[in-house]
Amino acid sequence: MKIRSIVVTPYHIFRRLLAKFWLLVHLDVEVIGVTGSYGKTNTSAAITSVLSEKFKTLQTDLNLDTNFNIPITILRLGNHEKLVLEYGIDHVGEMEKHLSLAKPKIAVITGFSPVHADDEHLGSLEKIIAEKSKLVQAVSKEGWVVLNYDDTNVRRIKQALDKKTIFYGTSSKYCDVWASNIKVDYKGTAFNLHVNTTKLPSSKNTIKVSTPLLGTQGVSNCLAAAAVGLIEHLSLDEIVSGLSKLKPLEGRLNIEAGPKGSVLLNDSRRSNPASAIAGLQTFKDLTAKRKIAILGEMGELGKYSEEGHRSVGKKVAEIKPDYLVCVGEQTDFIADEAKKKMKKDSIIFARDVFEAAGALSGILQKGDLIYLKGSLLKHVERIIRLLEGKEVDPDEIAFHRYEIYH
Repeated sequence: MKIRSIVVTPYHIFRRLLAKFWLLVHLDVEVIGVTGSYGKTNTSAAITSVLSEKFKTLQTDLNLDTNFNIPITILRLGNHEKLVLEYGIDHVGEMEKHLSLAKPKIAVITGFSPVHADDEHLGSLEKIIAEKSKLVQAVSKEGWVVLNYDDTNVRRIKQALDKKTIFYGTSSKYCDVWASNIKVDYKGTAFNLHVNTTKLPSSKNTIKVSTPLLGTQGVSNCLAAAAVGLIEHLSLDEIVSGLSKLKPLEGRLNIEAGPKGSVLLNDSRRSNPASAIAGLQTFKDLTAKRKIAILGEMGELGKYSEEGHRSVGKKVAEIKPDYLVCVGEQTDFIADEAKKKMKKDSIIFARDVFEAAGALSGILQKGDLIYLKGSLLKHVERIIRLLEGKEVDPDEIAFHRYEIYH
């Protein structure tokens, strides 16, 4: 399946040069860089919300490809004090391109997953880790590196770093910022935030957090933002205030009204094994009379495709929803793992969104909780539109509905 490439014109080159100059004009602006295979966007939003409690903060645009995003965001700088940039990459050499414009004083890595591990992109998980790790290598010795301890591949980065490092996660033994007593409901997530006060400036070491973000993914986003906030000398009260103002982003674990009186947990914007497993945990944590999981196949996993889909299937088997709908060829591996714990007649395999919608139309009932997860390129959100009687684009990839702004 061929995907159109992004054409770089002389105008784009000139804009990058102008952005580089414009950042030099704003030497006092501190750059916070975020990268990883999942959670970048919500983490960037959480960091921005926290820092905005004390500083005038400019956030990376959420709707642009990184190649255009970073220079365009830099050119929006005015009297800002903090600049939060999302460093997305899917080819070798792209990180250096981003870093040639802006090097962060604080670098955050959310996690690694084999998305873009196919031959057309980075080729392997090892190359993904190496390329994204260049962000933390670009941080000066005066700066900080913020790492997700719960991701074992991220954790290993510390071994090669001679820089000030903060771990966040769920381990009270190894993390400097960690969460406990996590509780999830339809309104959001509550947890206790703990701080290692011997390493980070804080007048107290524990505080209660309530955020509209859902599940363990939302907690991870909040912990990363809290770590950055503490580095920037915000109080825990200011951090909690910033986290309370967050709103779930569309298609990234947000609650919506579903078809036929159902409730939709919409996680359809992006998909990879790590985010799917985390999303399924949130799906498990929410109460409902019946639960239906709709999982689209994950693309660009390369040699990790079977392994990645099977790992998601194992999580489904643990949860045992009332129905599982698998959409796309590779999801056969998900179904294969799920059927080890689920009844075969509760697992439905569909070749495309139209088959999936047809199967669901005879199953869906009022009050059902639907978890919708899939790759943006597969547009699994069309299943919901079909069930609501709306027209959809029949193309597998519907680019005209997801414009790339230049």
